[in-house]
Parts: sequence; structure tokens; C-alpha cells
Amino acid sequence: MTRIPVNPELLTWARERAGLDMLALAGRFPKLPEWEAGELQPTLRQLENFARAVHVAIGYLFLPAPPPEPLPIPDFRTLADRELTHPSPNLLDTIYLCQQRQDWFRDYARVHALPTLEFAGSATLQHTPERVAEAMRQTLSLIIAERQQLPTWTDALRQLISKAEDAGVLVMASGVVGSNSHRKLDVEEFRGFALADDLAPLVFINGADSKAAQMFTLAHELAHLWLGESGISDPEAGRLAEPGIENWCNAVAAEFLMPLALLRQDHQGAIPIAEEIQRLARSFKVSTLVALRRLFDAGFIDEPTLWQSYHEELARIRTLDRGGSGGGNFYSTLGARTGKRFARAVLSSTLEGQTLFQDAFRMLGMRKTSTFYEAARELGVML
Repeated sequence: MTRIPVNPELLTWARERAGLDMLALAGRFPKLPEWEAGELQPTLRQLENFARAVHVAIGYLFLPAPPPEPLPIPDFRTLADRELTHPSPNLLDTIYLCQQRQDWFRDYARVHALPTLEFAGSATLQHTPERVAEAMRQTLSLIIAERQQLPTWTDALRQLISKAEDAGVLVMASGVVGSNSHRKLDVEEFRGFALADDLAPLVFINGADSKAAQMFTLAHELAHLWLGESGISDPEAGRLAEPGIENWCNAVAAEFLMPLALLRQDHQGAIPIAEEIQRLARSFKVSTLVALRRLFDAGFIDEPTLWQSYHEELARIRTLDRGGSGGGNFYSTLGARTGKRFARAVLSSTLEGQTLFQDAFRMLGMRKTSTFYEAARELGVML
């Protein structure tokens, strides 16, 4: 039996990169401790299986040392005022997949002479959040009063995604990597990211989050597109962020979803804060944390009250289910995971013979031709 010489450091790197301990892999790889200690070497078959288990290309395991893997886009996430490091394979693969989809759509847009989008990069940090939020609502034809009539947060999110796509944004929302339900995305790692472009601007939303949180993430990432800045974010409305891009995008998103002028008309000061933020959240279809922060922005509560209420509300929210899921019917989730704008473009391009079926399958997460044609019918590309 031929053994493959592998640097034990690479095996440890690959396992830790995937966020796994030895115990999690012990059932499939009982000799892993000996491999990592350099006491025994795996066979080629064992190495291939190990690479699949830790979501790493097997070629990496033949390198002399672990390679650097920086995020391919700017990282605006913070935790305790420190940048997060060591992105997971799930996050990296999601960004790479979205970049591939964006590259394809950019070429598609050029072939079909689609116009460049004037809003992309039209804002600067010197523009007030109120000005940019109003521009975003006008571009998306978003009317707050109409949103307030929608029965649920899910309906409001669907409407916002639809309006963003109609404006030219590729919006993708998923709680898993591609269509692999075994590779779930972690909300604690990231909530979304934006890939700025004037032909194929793209927003990805972590679908494992609550619908209200996804709404704020989408608004936040749209602000990134208006700014013309790609980046990965962890937007949180209640947090008092340091001055800069994230703070500005949070302010734009909050004003976009819950304008202060309307809040001042609707606010009921006699109601306890905990009840008032739930009432406002239902009315504006935002999260209670957004409603709480807006009460502070409007001057209805002071900073100590904000922090006390914020921690109390955060504790309550953490006892609830987020409501996100990586499952569901494939055809009903395809439009969300890839975005209907993107999916329809790929399906129609393939049917016209301009895109290979194998490329369409890869970008849409499909394996069968029958699945492709059913998706085309579901999304109205063919009868």
C-alpha cells in the first residue's frame, strides 16, 4: 500500500481551517492523530477523502507549507474593535462562487448591451445618510407606506429583493454554500457582503439570519454599492460603530428602512420601550434593534438607556430561532440562492446556446438536465 508523504503541518492547517477538531473526524480517519504527528502517512485514497471532508483542494496538501488565504474583498467586520481573521472555507467558497457568478453576468451584460448603472459609486462618505437613503428609495421605487401594509417581514424582504433586482442588483440569499445543505453558513462569522460593479453589482445575504436582520443587511450592502465599495460586513443597527464606512452604511440602511421623519410622527412615548420597539418593528418591518437605535437617533432615549435596552433585547432575541434555513424545495429556493435576475439570465443564455450546460449547472448548483428545464419553467424562462 503506497503512502503519500505529506507535511503534517498541512493536515493540521486544513483541519483547523475547516473549524474541526480531531474528535469530529475520528470516525472517518482514526489514524489522523498519527498523521498529524508525522508518525504515519496516509494513502492517496485516504488523502482524497480527507481533502473532501475539510473542503480543501487536494493540491494544497502537497505544498511545502500552509498557504496564506486572505479574503479576496475588504473586511469590515469587527469583534470587540478587532478585525476578524482566518475566514472559514464556507465563507471563502461563497465569495469565490459569487465572484464567478458576477464575472459571468458582467460578460452577459456586455454581450446584451445592458446599460451601466448610474447609482453604482454615486455616493461618497461626505454625502449625508438622509440624502443617500432617499436616492436609494427613489432608485428602487420603494414607498415606506406600502411596506407598512405588508403582513410579514418575509413579504417585506421579498419585496425589497425584487425591487433591488429590478434596479439591476444581483441579490443572492442563502444559508448554505452553493446548494450544499451540509455546509451551513455561520451568522456569527458574517451577515453579508457586497461586490461593487457598474454592470453587475452583487449583494449576498446570509440566509441563516432572521428575515428582519436580512432586511437590514440588504439595505447596508446596497449602501456599499452606492458607495462603490466591495466588502464583507457584519451590520448591526444597535451598535455604535467607529466613524467610517461601516458606520456610514449602517446610518444609510437605518434611514432607508425607517426614516426619522416618519418615526417622529409615529412614536408613542407613553409606551414602555420594550413594547414600543416591537410595535415600531412590526410597523416598519425592521428588527427591534433597528427600531431601538432609531429611537436613540431621534433623541427619544439617551445613550445609557440605549445600551441597557440593547443588551436586554439582544438577550431576548438570542432565545429565539433565527428563522433561516438551508433546506426547502430546490425550485422555490433557487431564485433566492442565486437571485432570480442571475438565474433567468443563465437559463436563457444556455437555452440560446450561448452558455454551456455544464457551466450553467456549476453556477446554479444543478446536476441534472431535467432539473435545469424544470427551473426554467418555474422561473418563467420557458413554457
